Amino acid sequence: MNATTSAIWHDVECGSYAADLPLWEELAERQGGPVLELGCGTGRVALHLARRGHRVHGLDRDPDLLDALADRAADLRPSGVGTESDAFVAVLLADARDFELSSPASLVLAPTHLLQLLPDAEERAKSLRCIAASLRPGGILAAAIIEGMPEPDGAPPPIPDVREVDGWVYSSLAVEAAVGPGEIVVRRLRQTVSPEGSLSEEPNEVRIATFSAETLETEAALHGLIPAGRHVIPPTSMHEGSLVVLLEKEA
Repeated sequence: MNATTSAIWHDVECGSYAADLPLWEELAERQGGPVLELGCGTGRVALHLARRGHRVHGLDRDPDLLDALADRAADLRPSGVGTESDAFVAVLLADARDFELSSPASLVLAPTHLLQLLPDAEERAKSLRCIAASLRPGGILAAAIIEGMPEPDGAPPPIPDVREVDGWVYSSLAVEAAVGPGEIVVRRLRQTVSPEGSLSEEPNEVRIATFSAETLETEAALHGLIPAGRHVIPPTSMHEGSLVVLLEKEA
């Protein structure tokens, strides 16, 4: 898959979600900058905050997605030109389990279940260690998690996420959320229609490790991050709700 297609699929499946943005904006206003977003992708959250005057570091391990974010953030420099240090969005190619910042952040965001993409407690510990080292005293980690799938309520199945780019139509349909021991496996069907009308499709699968807010708070305490509250992000017609766990770095 080339860089353009990788970014497109990320936009198709993640770009339209906005239910969490007011909370991230509220936290950024409260904490001040800089803000570090883990798993920033093509910039859904980072660009939203930057356009509201916040200085954001976007971290991702996928260089294709970071290239797309850097292109989109180019016009967010204060004067349209300048050095990397002048940018409202700075990109950092790194893994959420192995990174460091040149200067500490006031707020670290882990949206869209980022910590749950790590397979187990050992891998989460690596990330929490890096996060704690990157926060200034009194800084906050805000991590969105889903503790489990809700019971079926008889609602109709979701419609696909669709985007058209240069005459190509990209469609991603969530076909199953399989709940297993300690995880949820989200399966999607990706379909692409060319400008000439030819159809291709491929399956896509994402594994989400499930754990409780209490478990995360206990694990984080081992790295000097103490509970600082929780927020609920309600579900939408297209997405399940989330629980955001706030963890504060001890002074």
